[in-house]
Amino acid sequence: MNEYLQATRAIESTHPQILSRAGELTRGCQTDSEKAVRLFDFVRDQIRYNVYMISMFIEDFCASFILDAGKGYCVQKAVLLCALGRAAGIPSRLVFARIRNRRIPDKVRARVKGDIFPAHGYNQFYLEDRWVSAAATFDAGLCRKMGVPPVTFDGQHDACLPDRALDGGPYIEYVERYEPCADLPLDWIVERISKIWGPDKRAWKEPPPDQPGAE
Repeated sequence: MNEYLQATRAIESTHPQILSRAGELTRGCQTDSEKAVRLFDFVRDQIRYNVYMISMFIEDFCASFILDAGKGYCVQKAVLLCALGRAAGIPSRLVFARIRNRRIPDKVRARVKGDIFPAHGYNQFYLEDRWVSAAATFDAGLCRKMGVPPVTFDGQHDACLPDRALDGGPYIEYVERYEPCADLPLDWIVERISKIWGPDKRAWKEPPPDQPGAE
């Protein structure tokens, strides 16, 4: 269990900014479940989802970088949530899956050439003697625009991306789930997403105008 409490190059749970933010967010909490919910809510909504933050470089996945940026894509948000969890003393790990997003915006569909995301990242916390899943991927504001329910986490039950949108139509399909990880498997991620974004992709705060998906 100790490996799920350790800091790593990306999961910077001992970084002063991460320790400070984790302390602020969990102040007054009586249980790890309460802490996990506070951390989840912060990462879900205060770190806005942005697919253009995808990167092939470790520096762009560091928890302190994502916290400063205030945005990230699913894996970056999961790294930050994992770091905050560990900083708060909660065993935390990363989980990955291949998913199909039936509500993917047309501009992103053009970029990824379909609706499959090969390395979707989310989290698991060890709470009340078991691992509980939590996907803080899409912020509530984006969910409203997409017409899908935001993921809510109560610290007791798994909270993954839903399979149905608000209108009842299909939304997320988990095509394949992979083994949980104590650290960010960057080489594994790059192998899968560099085929879509290229081997030199860095985090973009905004998409360059010459790229598919730019406004």
